Amino acid sequence: MAESKKIAFLVAKEGIERVELTDPWQAVSDAGHQPVLLSPKTGEVQTFDHLTASEKLPVDQAVGDASVDDFAALVLPGGVANPDALRLDKKAVAFVKSFVDSGKPVAAICHAPWTLIEADVVRGRTLTSWPSVQTDLRNAGAEWVDETVVTDGNLITSRKPDDLPAFTKTLLEAVG
Repeated sequence: MAESKKIAFLVAKEGIERVELTDPWQAVSDAGHQPVLLSPKTGEVQTFDHLTASEKLPVDQAVGDASVDDFAALVLPGGVANPDALRLDKKAVAFVKSFVDSGKPVAAICHAPWTLIEADVVRGRTLTSWPSVQTDLRNAGAEWVDETVVTDGNLITSRKPDDLPAFTKTLLEAVG
């Protein structure tokens, strides 16, 4: 059995697309790794099934108290409101930037590349996302492609919930 690793999942307080958090979380756990839920504040976060409130989940640690050194990878789930709120949180953006700069895998799905844009880590990289984010990615210096999963260096990106099987498989391969 491979060594168990801690995998950070960073989300805002609300607006998280539930399956984009819970499916990779379950796959990470099933692979013998330890998923850890980070958010700007401790307490609970509210997930959504598209625009309908779904389950609340407990936060394990505030992102401001987390260290990149403690984690083998970072997952950024989507949902429209989630990354939009995260990109306004200086500590969350700094954590994402440090994680990308560390060379460790960073996996972002759907609207989550907005946080990567805010961290200024997409210039010269090839990514995918929910289609409405493509102009933002291009304006930030990235090349946008319409593919199920795209890996460019340590960045792994996917477009939507339908891409979760490929997204999760690629994440687990990157973690090793």
